[in-house]
This record gives sequence, C-alpha cells and structure tokens, in this order.
Amino acid sequence: MVTKLAVNAIRVLAADEVQKANSGHPGFPLGAAPIIYELYANHLKHDPANPEWFDRDRFVLSAGHGSAMLYAVLHLFGYEGLTVDQLKQFRQLGSLTPGHPEYGHTKGVDATTGPLGAGLGMAVGMAIAEAHLAKIFNRPGQQPLVDHYTYALSGDGCFMEGVSSEVLSLAGTLGLSKLIVLYDSNRITIEGSTDLAFTEDVTKRMEAFGFGTFEVQDGNDTEEIGRVIEAAKADTGRPSFIKIHTHIGYGVPGKQDSASAHGEPLGEENIRILRETLGWPLQEAFKVPQEVYDHYAEKAGRGVRAEEAWQNLKKEYALFDADAAVLFDQYLAGGITEEARAWLSETVIQEKAEATRQISGNVLNGIKDNIPWLIGGSADLAPSNKTNLKDAGDFFAGSPEGRNLHFGVRELGMGAICLGLALHGGAIPYCATFLVFADYVKPMIRLAALMKLPIIYVFTHDSIGVGEDGPTHEPIEQLAMLRSTPGMDVFRPCDTNETKAAYLSALTSGRPTALALSRQNLTPVGSDVKDALRGGYILEAESGDQPDVILIASGSEVAPSVHAQKLLAEKGIDARVVSVPSLDVFLAQPEAYQSDVLPKAVRRRVIAEAGSAQSWGVLAGLDGAYVTIDKFGASAPAEQLFKEYGITAEHIAEVAEGLSRA
Repeated sequence: MVTKLAVNAIRVLAADEVQKANSGHPGFPLGAAPIIYELYANHLKHDPANPEWFDRDRFVLSAGHGSAMLYAVLHLFGYEGLTVDQLKQFRQLGSLTPGHPEYGHTKGVDATTGPLGAGLGMAVGMAIAEAHLAKIFNRPGQQPLVDHYTYALSGDGCFMEGVSSEVLSLAGTLGLSKLIVLYDSNRITIEGSTDLAFTEDVTKRMEAFGFGTFEVQDGNDTEEIGRVIEAAKADTGRPSFIKIHTHIGYGVPGKQDSASAHGEPLGEENIRILRETLGWPLQEAFKVPQEVYDHYAEKAGRGVRAEEAWQNLKKEYALFDADAAVLFDQYLAGGITEEARAWLSETVIQEKAEATRQISGNVLNGIKDNIPWLIGGSADLAPSNKTNLKDAGDFFAGSPEGRNLHFGVRELGMGAICLGLALHGGAIPYCATFLVFADYVKPMIRLAALMKLPIIYVFTHDSIGVGEDGPTHEPIEQLAMLRSTPGMDVFRPCDTNETKAAYLSALTSGRPTALALSRQNLTPVGSDVKDALRGGYILEAESGDQPDVILIASGSEVAPSVHAQKLLAEKGIDARVVSVPSLDVFLAQPEAYQSDVLPKAVRRRVIAEAGSAQSWGVLAGLDGAYVTIDKFGASAPAEQLFKEYGITAEHIAEVAEGLSRA
C-alpha cells in the first residue's frame, strides 16, 4: 500500500506543480511516475545529503519536459532546497524548479535537458567516462573504486530526434555495459498519436545498435520494472534498453492517452478527478501523508550507506596504492596542472609558416602527458583536424583506457557525448570537425554554455582557405554564430603563441571554448602568449604619437595586415595593427585596456577577417570599413580565392588608404 502511495505522491505533486504554474507538462509524469519511483527507491545509487559524491549512479532525464516529476521525487527524498514552497514556485523566476532541469541550479539534477534526445548523448558520455576511469583506477582482486551506472529516461520524441541514433549507435559499438536506457513509450506526441510520423520498431533499432533489449508491458507494475532493471544490469558486455509501456495522463480519464495531456495544465476539475481515481487521501494541493515521507526517508538510507561504504573504500584504496589515490583525486579535480600552465605560458619563436591546425595538434600533444584527464577526438576527421593524441591509445570496447575517441561521422552526437564527459567528472573533453560543420554541433555547444562546461571545440579549415572543396566546406557565417553564443569564448589564432594562449584560456576559463584553425600555412608574426590571453592587443604599433588608421585582424588575416601596414607607410599613412584572436575575451577586458588598444579618437578602422562582417561592428564603429566575406565561397585553389575575395595585404591597404584620405 505504501508503495502505491509513494508512486501517486509523485503524480499528484507533479500535477499540482503544473496547475499552480498554469504551465508545464503533466502527462509524462503521470505515466512515468512508477518508473522514476522504482529507479530512485530501489536501484539508483544516490545520497540526498550529498548529491554530488563521485561514485553515485548518474540519472539523465532526457525527456526534460517531465521536470515536475523529477522535482517531486527529489523533494520526497529530501534533496536540499527542494521544499514544498519551491514546488509551488515551479517555472517561476528565481526558483529551484525551472521549466526544464538545469545542472548546477538544482541539487540532484545531473544534466540540463530539454532539447529531446540530447540527454541520451549526455548519458553515453557519462558511461564512457565511467568505463574510462574504471579501467584506469580499478585494481584486479580489489573492490572497484569506480563502479556506477548511468540511467537515462527518454520518451518517444527522444527517439525521433536523429541525435539518439548517433549516440546510441556509438554506445553499442563501444559496449558500454553500465548504460541503461529506459524508454517511456506512451505513443503520444504534441500533434497526436506517434503513428502520425513514427511507426518504426525502436526495440529492433536498439538490437541493431548492439543493445540488450527488454520490455515491460505494464508501466504501473513497479515490481516488474525493478526485475527488468536488475536483468539489464546482469546482461553484461553491452548497454541495455528497456521499453516500458505507459499511459500519458494516467489517472485522468478525460486526458489519458491523448495529446491534450502532454503540454497543458489538467485544470482544477481534472486534478480533483485524478485524486479520486488514484484514491489519494488528501484534497489540499501539495499535501503528502507523513507515512510517504517516512517511506522515502527509509529508502534514502540505502544511498547513504552506499556512500559511506565508498568513502571507506577510498581510504583503503589510498593505503593499497597511494600514488594512484593521489592521481585519482587529480582526475576528479580536473583543470590544468602547473606543468601544463608553464608550458602553455611560454612565448616561443615560430621559425616557419605553419597551419594553425597543425600547431594545435602540436599543442595538444605538448600538454597531454601533464593533463592525463584530457580526452577527446574527432568526427572521423582526426588526420585533418590534427587531434590525435600520440601514444595515448584508442577508446574501444575492451580497451576503454584509451584517450582518443572515435566519434565517427556524428557531429551532433559528438557534441552531446562531450557534454556527458564533462558532467561526469574526471575528464576534460575536446572534440573536432571542420568549422563549417559547427552548425551540426551548435545545439550541444549551446547546452555547454548554459551548463558552464569547459569543453574545447577544435574547428579546423576555418575559411575559404579550404580551397577546392568549395562553398559547401568554406565557413562564412559560422564565426559570427559561435561568437553570438553567450557564455563561451571563440579564438581564431594566427600563430603558435596565440594558439597556446587559446588552449591556456580554454583550460582555465571554466567555460566552453571554440578554436577556429587554418588549413593553410600562416606566416608567423611574432606574437606573445601573455598579450594574446587578453583577446586583443597591439601587435605592431604606429611610428608616431597616434595612428592614422587601425588595422584589426584575426587568424589568417593578421600577417597580411602587418604587410599592409608597411604598404601604407610607403604612402605616408601611419597604421597600427591590432590582432584580436578572441573578440569575446577582448570585450571582457577593462574598458581602459580596450581604449589603450583601440583609442576612441581613432575612428578610421579596418576589420580584416575571411568570414562574415557580422560581430565586428562593435570594434569597427560607424566610420570603420571591412575586408570580409559576406557571400558564399567557390571551388578553386586557396590562393586564388583569397585574391578573388580581396583578402590580401594590398586590398587591406587600399581600403585603409581610402579611409585615411576621406
């Protein structure tokens, strides 16, 4: 009887949350409440008193619109801050109960979810991290130090989104046996029955991906759900998929199994009917019998004991292998080591022209040994992106200690998986593709920025320098798109020192960072790491007291701007060259520094960048001019294209001269 009450408490509280807010999604919680109850009460390893202890099981609500259900169960288990008053503030400004779960905002929320399917990718990333760390730190004959599961609760919409196929295909290939995907199959979406647009057999798809598959016919049968979860855990060597048949809007006859239950409040009368149908003993909103709270408190004790046992195990581990214990703590702390910081901070003399993608590869390999928790890879482009970590091994099924991840041609999935790696802890992830395909990664970059995750995005082939591949592969608007994303930094370095600065910033900023790197060789310009860390700086000063014109450039256009300065000098025009590897970082500097670099009195400014003029207006001002590209490229050798589009020292000088003579 108490189990039934405990399940229905989740249903009633979720319905009350949505009704009080007059906004939200009650249908999913009403159907899926038995799933989340059984998982949290009897299987998930978690401690409400310490929601972030490392060896807890991870839970991702991929169907993030069911947040009211998650808040209800976290409240019932006594997670810090999730009081009844907070449930009453569902979807209200400043509350701990926003419309979709937000990582770092609400205790017990392991991931920010909402865009359907993305949570499945995060779960895969978490499972990769668990397998990687387990292989490195667990010792034969000893109780494992790293030993937890990742559970994802998903809905029909998650499996319609293409990202689910990308990430789950890879999960099966990698044999992620600690990943368990729970599928709430209620066969309803916003527009109606899933038969309108989704008739495939998801179970067969999951079998093809390499998952062990299970099915629960009655989503209200908590005992059967529990039995199948245990069966999935026993099915080692591969990830598991559990399809659970449920009823959206369960308990409200006028709403059950209908699209109207999905995304609108039930209404006061239907709330009354729900209580009556469920046999709920209390009529007042947000009221739960004390015996239900007592039941949840008793269930919470299982997780408390599990954490205590793990903390004792960790102490024993330190006695068994002190060096490994120290290293384990370093992995969990993450960040940059002093050795890596010192190496990246050192300004060097670049001897020859070199592509920044190659320089980036050199930097990655220069720091890999001092940051062993750096892990990542490319969307099948590592030889082109130069992202392979030499002698660091490949992450495969059976060899998860490898640090080189092979994502396959799955840019969107790659981005989602990196979210999970960063959320899990013990890893700093990086991923790579061509800059033009940042469009495929963008939704996951946005989530990284929302969650403040320090993921490194390595985007190469950053301009028309791609050449013969043509306009489908030549980025124009992507830099502006990335720069417009709040909470992240974008670097387009011009040489070795600016590239080192980009990595140093990425490893210390606590936020996502994108690097835009050239395919073609760039002439070194004598930059400085310390200057580049400020995002923008005077690379070549004017000869007089104040410049006649300022040339502002990034990446491959810095060296031509230096050359243009010399051409202008021959015509009596005194120019300053400012390199801006990161517009975001420069605009975050104190106003006094920005004014030193770009004096307000000098309004004649020329922006040079082989991409869209968008995003540069803040520096160009009303009197500025642009040497940029605001149309799609073409297929031709790179050097021909730069001339065709006017991205040359001569044209930069010509535009600057025109300003100066005006």
